[in-house]
Amino acid sequence: KICRKAARRRAEGATGPLVVTKDHLRSWFGAEIRTEQELRTLPPGVVQGLVVGSNGGGVMDIEIAVLKPLGPEPVLKLTGSLGAVMQESAQAAMTALRQLLPHVNFSRDIHVHLPHGAIPKDGPSAGITLAVALASALTSTPVDSGIAMTGEITLTGRVMAVGGIREKVLAAAREGLYEVILPAENEGDLEDVPDNVKALIKLRLVKNLSDVLAAALPQLEIEGR
Repeated sequence: KICRKAARRRAEGATGPLVVTKDHLRSWFGAEIRTEQELRTLPPGVVQGLVVGSNGGGVMDIEIAVLKPLGPEPVLKLTGSLGAVMQESAQAAMTALRQLLPHVNFSRDIHVHLPHGAIPKDGPSAGITLAVALASALTSTPVDSGIAMTGEITLTGRVMAVGGIREKVLAAAREGLYEVILPAENEGDLEDVPDNVKALIKLRLVKNLSDVLAAALPQLEIEGR
């Protein structure tokens, strides 16, 4: 935004350097946005996922509500302008989760929602976040608000690499989070993360959904663990 301001000044005939101080920021960009992620208490079914877009990395909630079925068969409903790949990720997360939590009742209506519904969302990187949010909602177990995650998931629970690791970790640090769960396959991408950021955040590498649940919901009883 500052670069655009400078370009516009030059186009309008201004000469010389553009000097920016903190006193300019409010008048140019409005009041500071304070998310205060570290102060929130997340209810069961709400988990923070890491995303990346044209403006860099960000933290986005995934919300899941579990309801008594209204019809003869349980329904999985997805809202929030989700693309086909993300919808498939939710279904894969459900299948993988059922294998690890056989004692949990899955025969209920499940509503998955990503806020900011006007913004289209797609891609596989929300897979593990969806799985954790499902487990949290189905077991009424909250996830720590200092944790965020990203990773693709397969039907068998394998966690696969995703893109934008540097931007996502920087976003987590900017929001004051203290732990990020990442695919082990992305370990090499952490070389691009500045050392001062690595010192602020615990970067937990996972290979499968069992590892993810142990990190995000350690109180759960997981099949085979």
